[in-house]
Amino acid sequence: MSEEPRRCGFAALLGAPNAGKSSLVNAIVGAKVAIVTHKVQTTRSLLRGVAIRGAAQIILVDTPGVFAAKRKLDRAMVRAAFGSIEDADAIVHVIDAPAQARFLEGRPTGADARGAEDAKAVEARLQEAGAKTILALNKVDAMARPALLAVAQALFRPERHEAVFMLSAKTGSGVNDLAARLAAQMPEGPWLYPEDQTADLPVRVLAAEITREKLMLRLHDELPYDLTVETESWQERKDGSARIDQVVYVARESQRQIAIGDKAAVIKAVGKAARQDLESLLDRRIHLFLTVKLREGWAEERERFDALGLDFDL
Repeated sequence: MSEEPRRCGFAALLGAPNAGKSSLVNAIVGAKVAIVTHKVQTTRSLLRGVAIRGAAQIILVDTPGVFAAKRKLDRAMVRAAFGSIEDADAIVHVIDAPAQARFLEGRPTGADARGAEDAKAVEARLQEAGAKTILALNKVDAMARPALLAVAQALFRPERHEAVFMLSAKTGSGVNDLAARLAAQMPEGPWLYPEDQTADLPVRVLAAEITREKLMLRLHDELPYDLTVETESWQERKDGSARIDQVVYVARESQRQIAIGDKAAVIKAVGKAARQDLESLLDRRIHLFLTVKLREGWAEERERFDALGLDFDL
């Protein structure tokens, strides 16, 4: 009996901020390759996770959430999100199902209303591009079935959607069904990545993203999105461990003090959490050193866009 031919292709995940795209990428891959926080607009670049299902290798493109773009960086993120559909073999429109249910029931929060409008904007842009998508209703673990069915009935359109999946990236429910569908849609061809590779991000970038995640989780609403993290140096040690030096850039002096915290409590806690994640991810001892620096206007610098894989010349 001949082996099943190998398949390989790209699946782009689009959706409103905080719909759960990054969590879904991590769930399909089975490893942490994208940062996840409760805050919107966490993903800034086209992060790619690599998942294998049978003979198929699925390259998952986790796009920045689509939202009203004000800054140059925001506009580049939105452009990157929609640009990802051009070469995609499958497009998944991820929806925050509980938020949609509250909107339909006439009791949305402010965030729900914005999310519903963002979801409509995404759908309109996809329709304009003539792209049929897979509708993924996420976070179904947080809602009753009648409400879920109402959301599915309200959103699914056969002329726009190839299929609808009800899933929870948090619990894993329905994730394998979606992954199987994506695997079936990948075209025949050789795999682009080694079997044990889960992301195509350079490890220095992934390390910086993990630290940024810990900062956002720790600071909550105290610090806006005017921060970024860069891995400044990576030194291999003879004992198999690695020393990583990272710089946290903020836009204002007041933000620098917030990021450091009283008696450096914040930056120490962030460093400890990031180090633990890195040691688990890399399966080795990590010595992580963080420095917080003021860099006004970092979000308007070409090198920042280049590091995120975004187009500076909009």
